[in-house]
Amino acid sequence: MQDIFISFADYGYIGLFVAAFLAATVLPFSSEIVFTTLLYTVKCDVWQCIIAASIGNFLGGMTCYFLGRIGKLEWIEKYLHVKEDKIHKWIPKLQRNAAWAAFFTFVPGIGDIFAIVAGFLRANILITSICMFIGKFVRYIVWVWVTYWAFL
Repeated sequence: MQDIFISFADYGYIGLFVAAFLAATVLPFSSEIVFTTLLYTVKCDVWQCIIAASIGNFLGGMTCYFLGRIGKLEWIEKYLHVKEDKIHKWIPKLQRNAAWAAFFTFVPGIGDIFAIVAGFLRANILITSICMFIGKFVRYIVWVWVTYWAFL
């Protein structure tokens, strides 16, 4: 599996962009290995890595958002076994904060769910996009800071 990550690093910023995109979709993938390899082994520019990873991760997150937009209420009932009355009870509560919750789409494991739910609830796409991009951008800045101190 590690060879796959190194293969992405062979393509530089484009490889990082693709790795970050895949990591933000429902696929189990990690862009941090490619990101760290490019920063500390290949010695790529920090800001170019942050920008490539943030844009790729953002676009992957928006892919999940649009997957949520094509979702149907019947699917939630059928596959998650949640009754329609409960769904209708929770929708107004979730809609108030769905766009703002997109900031947390960077969180491993649950970030995809935030993006899909925001899409399903038809959260404001502008606010969702801004919050999602800021969250992903901050994530990579924090990653640089954490790994910088780890590699000293």
